[in-house]
Amino acid sequence: MDFAAWRRPRAILWAAVGVAALGFLIALEIAARGYGQPGPLTEQAREVVFAPKSGPLLYAGMALMMVVLTWRQRFIAAGVAIGVDVVFVLVRWVLGVKATEGHPFGNGALWVMLGCAVIALTRRTGAERTLLLKGVGLGLLLVTGRKTGDTWLLITSRTRPSVLDQYVATADHALGNPSWVVGRIVGATGPIGAHLLDYIYAQLAVAAVVVALYQLRNVAVERRFPGHHLVRTFLVIGLVGPSIYMVFPVVGPVFAYGPGAFGTGGLHWAVADLWPHTPPAVNNPHPIAYDGITPRNCMPSLHTAWATTIFIHSRKGPRILRFAGTFWLIATLTATLGFGYHYGVDLVAGLVFAVTIEAALRSLDRGWDRSGIQMVLHGAVVFAALLLSYRFLPVEMARYPWAFGPLLLLAMASVVYGYLRTTKRWEMTAATAQLPEPQPALA
Repeated sequence: MDFAAWRRPRAILWAAVGVAALGFLIALEIAARGYGQPGPLTEQAREVVFAPKSGPLLYAGMALMMVVLTWRQRFIAAGVAIGVDVVFVLVRWVLGVKATEGHPFGNGALWVMLGCAVIALTRRTGAERTLLLKGVGLGLLLVTGRKTGDTWLLITSRTRPSVLDQYVATADHALGNPSWVVGRIVGATGPIGAHLLDYIYAQLAVAAVVVALYQLRNVAVERRFPGHHLVRTFLVIGLVGPSIYMVFPVVGPVFAYGPGAFGTGGLHWAVADLWPHTPPAVNNPHPIAYDGITPRNCMPSLHTAWATTIFIHSRKGPRILRFAGTFWLIATLTATLGFGYHYGVDLVAGLVFAVTIEAALRSLDRGWDRSGIQMVLHGAVVFAALLLSYRFLPVEMARYPWAFGPLLLLAMASVVYGYLRTTKRWEMTAATAQLPEPQPALA
């Protein structure tokens, strides 16, 4: 092993990040065990043999890993994954084991990723080993991120017995109670519209992989990853976002205000059976007790944040990818509101959160400068101001919607405008730096 390479600052940084990530996963595992539930490490390990919760997500992770492989290696990896899954399905059928939860496929993709990690450690050296391990890590991070999120949600439900839905529902009057409006519209579309939106909502990570695959399409040829891509933002949002859940626990209108048009929700714990037909009255809000099962995962809306990053990163792709990114953003916003999972103010906070994280990661990649620092600080201040206003000014927001509604939208628009202006300046600077220097004319 080349110990000199490990003394380089970048290698030390990545080693520290790896150790911190492992420590974080172990801490989540211990916390989950304390509540009598398996943690992310246990859940991931059991999917080596048992039916996985999300087969498409495992194959999406394998697809991300394969960006470092040649086409021949990709075909071999895909064939092995499918073959392993066929064997698992046949064995379960012979033994009479039914996959009652999750999907009957996906184990093969996990086996291939783990197998590539073994090959990297035993059959590769130098830069080729590093590249393959990065590919495996990228694929496994996508899958592990899902497990980590599930554990975070468990912790929010057990450690936050009271929720702040009355505050958020009151503040939502400033935007015209969009969840109630869109909930009635989605209910009127019947089961077809509901099933389509539900599929789009559930497969957001797969949509992210499609955009990421386009961004990483040249990795196998260039033998290196780009400095910044969608997966980085996606994972950071999933890591940082749940910490806000702990500060601002909210379960959502379908749970706090009734079973909803689709027969889901928390009627036994709801304040009243109001959603989506009757917006709640404007009263002095207060924390309300809720069950120890439902995740407090509304503020901010991470589905909005993730869909926003998909939209942002799809802008550099071909027309069909740009169209898909726009469609997925609109459909995700419709689903989050129409199913009663989020209030309108959740979406405003989620978009500001996403743009701020994206700006921070782009600044980290290109090097921090004054414009990047100002952009990130502006987004962070607006995000904090939104949360504080939802918590301490909801009644005023509801009583003066003509003032606070435009203010919320202007605050959100200021972050978006600042991001567009800053990144455009960065791109112009980069394009100017790449121009060839003028050569002296020949006499």
